[in-house]
Amino acid sequence: QVHVAESGGGLVQAGGSLRLSCVTSGRSFNNFAMGWFRQTPGKEREFVAAPIWSDSRTFYEYGDSVKGRFTISSGNAKNTVVLEMNSLKPEDTAVYYCAAAGKATYYYRTTDGYDDWGHGTQVTVSS
Repeated sequence: QVHVAESGGGLVQAGGSLRLSCVTSGRSFNNFAMGWFRQTPGKEREFVAAPIWSDSRTFYEYGDSVKGRFTISSGNAKNTVVLEMNSLKPEDTAVYYCAAAGKATYYYRTTDGYDDWGHGTQVTVSS
């Protein structure tokens, strides 16, 4: 059973920064990708960022709303990711979820591309 553990989050003023970390365990092979999504009440989960591992290379994908402000990085073991969030805005307030993909897919920017999910961590940006 794959376990996904998130850490970080909290309360920050607009313009500030936060760091989220995620570690997976329990998979007998490398993850194909690890993604961050976020969700606010009444809305679908929104893709934030992900490293995608393919053919010995790493590709980094970002959602349009965070591009240029958030940076995702990953460890060599392909089971750890860190999301650095800068220039935070009140509209970044959400529960942030980490997810891991156990198969190759074209859908890493959607929730369908991931097999295992963490419980989420709250990020609140005050104005």
